[in-house]
Amino acid sequence: MTLESAARPLRPRGLWSDAFGRLVRTPAAAVALGVLVLMLLFCFVGPFLSPYSGGEINVRIATHVPTMDHPLGTDEYGRDVMTRLMLAGRISLTVGIASMLLSLILGTVLGIVAGYFRGVADAIIMRVADLLMSIPGLPLLIVLAAILSEMKVAPAQRIYVVMVMLSIIGWPSIARLVRGQVLSLREEMYMRATDVLGLSTWSRQFHHLLPNVMPLLIVVATLSTASGILSESALSFLGLGVVPPNASWGNMISAANSLIDFQRHWWLWLPPGIALFITIAAINVLGDRLRDIFDPRMAR
Repeated sequence: MTLESAARPLRPRGLWSDAFGRLVRTPAAAVALGVLVLMLLFCFVGPFLSPYSGGEINVRIATHVPTMDHPLGTDEYGRDVMTRLMLAGRISLTVGIASMLLSLILGTVLGIVAGYFRGVADAIIMRVADLLMSIPGLPLLIVLAAILSEMKVAPAQRIYVVMVMLSIIGWPSIARLVRGQVLSLREEMYMRATDVLGLSTWSRQFHHLLPNVMPLLIVVATLSTASGILSESALSFLGLGVVPPNASWGNMISAANSLIDFQRHWWLWLPPGIALFITIAAINVLGDRLRDIFDPRMAR
């Protein structure tokens, strides 16, 4: 090491690089992140590598036991279960991620507006949020999904409607968290400096408040994704969410709807159940570790 390099000051690591470094150094978080990456590759890349991605029906091999050609067997229509598992995971993950993004955007914007302006805007937004949070989420989703079934919504459009329904249920809790953070942050000295400098309201909200709320939003987004996947799977299991011919982990589990299927055709319901369990567990572990990293009280 030269004198010049020794005298050169060390560049401090940023918040995100430091958080990512701490994340990958945590064994549980590293394993969870690896599992999620493998699951994403399995669901989004796997169907392109499968010879059964067309979903051809072959009743001659219906509910056939796992073989070399069909590692997870076939379903009641003779379709490859592994390929269906990939396609179902693609839909379940897409619905969970998309509903999380919609609820995150809506909850963040409304939370910042309520916390920054307070007064009438805060009262209206928070009363609507309280109203939605006072109704149990799953029963409300079931009622909305039953209405969609009566309206004869096409299966292709139901996927997008489920995303919107999940985002409607999910935004109030996010808005309350963001509002609480904004109420605290707006009293900081740098926010008082923005008033003195005469910055616009947009700049104060989304250039100064939003970046300081991002660590909280990352943790909330992670856990909201798991909640969205579970809610979609529950609706699909009941026949009120994603419906055939589209596959999701929920309606794949519901395909084993008899005692004979449950006892003798385990490959119909066990693989989607395991995939759902592994995905939700990995997301929750990752969310818990992110919360530990971004929580100032956990910092050393």
